[in-house]
Amino acid sequence: MFNQKQVIKDCQKGNVLAQRQLYDHYAEQMFGVCYRYTKSFEDAEDVLQDGFIRVFTNLHQYRGDGELGAWIRRIMVHTSINYLKKNVHYRKEMVFTEPSLHPVLNDTPDILIQAKELADLIRQLPTGYQTVFNLYAVEGFAHAEIGKILGISENTSRSQYMRARNLLSEWIEKIDEDNKKSEKYAR
Repeated sequence: MFNQKQVIKDCQKGNVLAQRQLYDHYAEQMFGVCYRYTKSFEDAEDVLQDGFIRVFTNLHQYRGDGELGAWIRRIMVHTSINYLKKNVHYRKEMVFTEPSLHPVLNDTPDILIQAKELADLIRQLPTGYQTVFNLYAVEGFAHAEIGKILGISENTSRSQYMRARNLLSEWIEKIDEDNKKSEKYAR
């Protein structure tokens, strides 16, 4: 049984068993958060470990007025972004161009795809697009917050999000076309 209040108290005292219990309780869910921002399991594992070090170091700042999982998730998101900024491989891909005027497609394809397929498509986006898309669409950050986190303007965040969304829409439509062709030939 996971007694959150007691585990937090014990973690703050440096109890290794309590830290392990907290880690075991949230690790799988938080790994998913980290993996959304990175391009490999190994990088996500590194981010997860760094994130939990930050959790244990800063647990005294958790006031208990919100859900602990949400507090940990926010740390994991910020740890992921910091990892992207520090890692040479990702830093090269985290180029944000100022938004240019271009038509934005507002139509959303009426195509059903599995959540895993969508997650795989999001992971194929360029790192900058992927990061902004995840922060806005998945984590619920406002574009102003994203701008502060990534050191870009609010308009650049909006533009990167729309470009990511448009690219995902194109890919999803292509998948739908391919599926319809496959079904046609299967008959």
